[in-house]
Amino acid sequence: PEKVKRQFTIGEVLKNFSSWSKAKKKIFLAGRIWSIRGHGKVMFCDIKDESGKLQLVLKSDIVGVDKIKYFEKYFDLGDFIEAQGTLFITQKGEKSLLVNKFTLLTKSLRPLPKAWFGLEDAEERFRRRYLDLLENEEVKKRFQLRSKIIAEIRNFLNKAGYLEVETPVLQTIYGGANAKPFLTKLEALNLKLYLRIAPELYLKRLLIGGFENIYEIGKNFRNEGLDREHNPEFTMMELYSAYKTREDVMKLTKDLINYLAKTFKHLPWQTIGFEEFLTKKIGLNFKSSVEQWLNKAKSLGIENINPQASKEKIADNIFKKLRMEIKNPTFIINQPLAISPLAKKSTVNPQETLRFQLIIDGWEIANGFSELNDPIDQKERFQEQAKLKEKGDLEAHPQDTDFIEALEYGMPPAAGLGIGIDRLVAVLTQAPSLKEVIFFPFMRPKD
Repeated sequence: PEKVKRQFTIGEVLKNFSSWSKAKKKIFLAGRIWSIRGHGKVMFCDIKDESGKLQLVLKSDIVGVDKIKYFEKYFDLGDFIEAQGTLFITQKGEKSLLVNKFTLLTKSLRPLPKAWFGLEDAEERFRRRYLDLLENEEVKKRFQLRSKIIAEIRNFLNKAGYLEVETPVLQTIYGGANAKPFLTKLEALNLKLYLRIAPELYLKRLLIGGFENIYEIGKNFRNEGLDREHNPEFTMMELYSAYKTREDVMKLTKDLINYLAKTFKHLPWQTIGFEEFLTKKIGLNFKSSVEQWLNKAKSLGIENINPQASKEKIADNIFKKLRMEIKNPTFIINQPLAISPLAKKSTVNPQETLRFQLIIDGWEIANGFSELNDPIDQKERFQEQAKLKEKGDLEAHPQDTDFIEALEYGMPPAAGLGIGIDRLVAVLTQAPSLKEVIFFPFMRPKD
């Protein structure tokens, strides 16, 4: 049918059941058939919509014998039905709708999977998420919570005086992170384009343009591996605040996490330096040789490290493995200059930056720093990154002369923060993998 006469959701019906049943109020409902029982003169079926489940009762003396036979012959589990009737409670005490007319809305041509479908084959759950959502209420609740978390992040930041903005996803020069991009093409101009790996450099242009507190929630794309904490496209919140420092955004990060999940208030939050953390774990520091770092990486089972990589890059790969041991919320600070091309240098140690990463339960949830706003220093950093790219570092940051030009007009002192929404949701819902918190995670094609 073109039109559906549904007046109320099942949840609304259940909420008003007592008064509506006493008033013999006639209502139209619609939903998916979840079970069918009975035969002959009386048929029972449970229907579900997003808000709940309700039993329909079809009696031959009300809908007619022919209609009962029609229902029994043509209606199956998974079909969508519209029904009109009055509410009542059966002798067994079940809230129900006594049907006086019904219509088939949609025919399900494939049978719904068994109740154990989602538990038996995790890969099929991700490939056919629509069935996973039908069968597993906990999965559905997790995604509802994801939406609430994003809404609350917006609420928190809007109340704190931040303005939500949008920046380009298609970029002629990618930047804002150390990652390999996806390449595409604009046919109209025969122009090579990249899907953004981060919105950072455009958001900083908005700081230069006079906005002081801004944020963006959107998709980023990185041509990286697939594992429990990486998906080629992911959702990220990134913000920038003029006249603020690393410590300011660290506090903001902690306040936001505590706002979203009050349980974290009762956990000990720690802060430790990047080099100090590695020294405690593996006994090396940045005075150790590149060979020592390479040997340690190999002993930890870390493969595919470029033999020409700097000790800082090797250390970063080692850190990514060792951070899995961090359980309580921990700020890792003072990352090396060589792996932080957009962060401001430390005045205490110019080989370190005023950067932090937040680790919770092994996940890197946030990354932020006092922003580099010196165009001369930034240009030199880009040139160093270009040398790394020549040595085979595919994740080295490209040069962006247009961004340097923007910096030359003056960017206020500022601090920035990026939070991986998918990872944050995984932590807050205790999901073992990003695949559990992304509706349709990337899956290798079956063929």
